[in-house]
Amino acid sequence: MNKKLVLCGVVVLGVFGMARTGFPAPAASAPVPMVLKADRLFDSVSGKVLEHGVVVVSGTKIQAVGADVAIPTGAKVIDFGDATLLPGFIDAHVHLSAESSANYYEDWYEGIMRFPAEKALYGAHYAKATLEAGITTVRDLGSSDWISLGLRNAIQAGVIPGPRMLVANNAIGATGGHADQDPVPPQRIAVAGPILGVCNGPDECRAAVRYQVKYGANVIKFMPSGGVLSLSDPVDNVQLTQEEMNAIVSEAHAWNRKVAAHCHGDKAAKMAIAAGVDSIEHGTFLQDDTLQEMKKKHVYLVATLFAGYWVGQRLDQFPPPIAEKARAAAAQAQQMFQHAVKIGVPIAMGTDAGVEPHGQNATEFFLMAKNGMAPAQVLMAGTAGGADLLGIADKTGTLEAGKFADIVAVPGNPLADMRVTEHPVFVMKEGIAYRDDRVAMH
Repeated sequence: MNKKLVLCGVVVLGVFGMARTGFPAPAASAPVPMVLKADRLFDSVSGKVLEHGVVVVSGTKIQAVGADVAIPTGAKVIDFGDATLLPGFIDAHVHLSAESSANYYEDWYEGIMRFPAEKALYGAHYAKATLEAGITTVRDLGSSDWISLGLRNAIQAGVIPGPRMLVANNAIGATGGHADQDPVPPQRIAVAGPILGVCNGPDECRAAVRYQVKYGANVIKFMPSGGVLSLSDPVDNVQLTQEEMNAIVSEAHAWNRKVAAHCHGDKAAKMAIAAGVDSIEHGTFLQDDTLQEMKKKHVYLVATLFAGYWVGQRLDQFPPPIAEKARAAAAQAQQMFQHAVKIGVPIAMGTDAGVEPHGQNATEFFLMAKNGMAPAQVLMAGTAGGADLLGIADKTGTLEAGKFADIVAVPGNPLADMRVTEHPVFVMKEGIAYRDDRVAMH
């Protein structure tokens, strides 16, 4: 071997060794603190609006909160005046990999014809719109081609802007059910199996959970009941056996994953609750005794009122079987939600965004308030309640020292006018401002 090459290698290794062990790394400069001020601050623990809100941010975390906290020397101060500071909103039910248009048939065609890479680019656009709408955390409950998994990873890596994502990958359900494909002739499309979430029998259902976990799922979603926007199944029938539901939930919990159950039907919801599910999504036809059981077992309701409202305004754009199901669901969903509020069921905000356009998520707040939920409870459902459901209450959901600096500012007072949540003037996620419409520097 050439002695010069050996010597050169020794010198290079020595230099790297000194770089790693011989000299201290340059000290990182401390982040400049940022101070956010507004006439009001919403406390998502008590549900009260506090006067003269101040939040001090250092790096990715909240350093201090209150009306009379000390302003750090050299801090950058933003005073929003007649506005309210809130924790970043949490949407517990979205689908960032797609978005419906005004025409069901065009959407179906686009879903078939778009390549996964193209879908992912659209997904990045939807993620940005969602974040700019004040939604700093989402639970993505089902996507195709593992797109939401890729979006989550890219957002975590700082490659694209978007909300913090907890993803389910493929929703799990029975052959022919709401988690399966539309009835395209089988010779023209591959038959789905457990890796894509389609299972039959407890063993296959356990395998379906394990596949989703293997490929990075933070949460498991399954379909005990039929759905609205699918052609081949009734909206409220039971689509899994009790044994299959038990297998899905127990396997997910064994992997420390929470479980969301898509349930329009009451009987399916009862079975899912008996299996130990963590949340019921939609819940359209739930009866009072089921809601009482949810309250008793602290099972969250994620009602997605906006999705039902959106589809209900466009029934003539859907195939007759879907329009018929949507009409039946629309007649019950708001009444069910009103009963859930009176009974005291735990509620988290979720929109099913993707059915309706991304970036309009806060419309759900307005619909929740319209259907009997007190404004403070609505905001708590979209902040602290969502964080509790998602299992991240130690990180976000409230404006408290030590938590992520996920902060939204809205004009005026949302307790007086819930629709102001649809027009945030400032959105921060982990200390980085992604929207800043009206800044007054001091």
